[in-house]
Amino acid sequence: MTTLSDPPKEGFQLSQLIYDTRYRSMTIQIVALIGFLVLIGWLISNTAQNLADLGKEPSFRFLSEPAGYDINQRLLEYDSQDTHLRAALIGLLNTLLVAVMGCITATIIGVTVGVMRLSNNWLVSRLTAVYVEMFRNVPVLLWIVFIMAVLIETLPAPRDFRGETPTASMSLNETVAITNRGVYVPEPLFSRSLGDVHLFGNSGLRFDVSLDLIAILLVLGLGLFASNRIKKRADSIQESTGDRPTTWYLRLGVVVLPLVALLFALGFYLGYPELKGFNFRGGTHLRNSLIALWLALSLYTAAFIAEIVRAGIMAINKGQTEAAAALGLRSNRIMNLVILPQALRVIIPPLISNYLNLTKNSSLAIAVGYMDITGTLGGITLNQTGRELETLLLLMLCYLIISLSISAVMNWYNESVKLRER
Repeated sequence: MTTLSDPPKEGFQLSQLIYDTRYRSMTIQIVALIGFLVLIGWLISNTAQNLADLGKEPSFRFLSEPAGYDINQRLLEYDSQDTHLRAALIGLLNTLLVAVMGCITATIIGVTVGVMRLSNNWLVSRLTAVYVEMFRNVPVLLWIVFIMAVLIETLPAPRDFRGETPTASMSLNETVAITNRGVYVPEPLFSRSLGDVHLFGNSGLRFDVSLDLIAILLVLGLGLFASNRIKKRADSIQESTGDRPTTWYLRLGVVVLPLVALLFALGFYLGYPELKGFNFRGGTHLRNSLIALWLALSLYTAAFIAEIVRAGIMAINKGQTEAAAALGLRSNRIMNLVILPQALRVIIPPLISNYLNLTKNSSLAIAVGYMDITGTLGGITLNQTGRELETLLLLMLCYLIISLSISAVMNWYNESVKLRER
């Protein structure tokens, strides 16, 4: 009797890394990664050597030196003797302010214009089409400079509000002053303020957080949470019985009444701007540079959002509209309850790109003198210290973090509204 045995297994050979399809792709990827890391290492080493030869070894000590320049529009306290780090923080907050205001305004205008472009009214659809084509095909920098020039040349100067027969007057019952130096609006104040919390001590990153603002946001957040719970309860009743209870007054009450009570407890009042000397004093001053940048970025980005919204709505089958109309829903209810919720799944991904573009385009603020992070850290600080590499690396890191944060939030929302198989 003969015994059959398996043939002996061959051991691993180095040639298999190239000729064996099981290992070849892995080998190529590892070699490419090593080559890429070597290239990055050479670039870093070469840059460090060149900077050392020039006597400019990489260092971030300049951030603790006095900045020596002023920032006209700011959200926190700042003076010219503060550090470059403090100036960069003020510029970063100015960038975030424009980005948030621009994204909100562009979304509202873009959704409205996108829906109006699909209107059966010929005049409305044509006017919105003109708006979209006009703003979408002109560089945003030109719109920023144009709006800035319009604000400076057409609005009255503060001296026009003075005298026995002034040629200009304040708006909204003498509470808002619109001038060629900016807009002065009432400032929220508290006679029984809770005070501030000082974070990070006396460093350049020191940050004063208002306890009044924290209390207002907390009460508002709890009110919105309670309103959402009321809505979910109404939804469950409607699903089980077919009748939806009237809850709008409850939802409005749980949000508004606690907020009003808190404001009353804090002694809330408004500080109005007043003409004193050659300019207005008091209130909140919104400079023309901020307004021009905000309007230009919002209107420009809204033109792209309008086309995204229009495409998203058109991607929904017309049968959805016809079915909703057959149930007796009005046109506006069909759009709000049937079409837009489904269109969001198409709208959100390209909408993220437009939010990112708006945020990055805010760096054009330097054209009108608005001191954002590019104007402070990447502008005056760079020129004063001569630290091109360090300032540009920090600047790129700031924009990278902002962009990734926006993407993360929008991707989370996109995940929450996408279709799921049952």
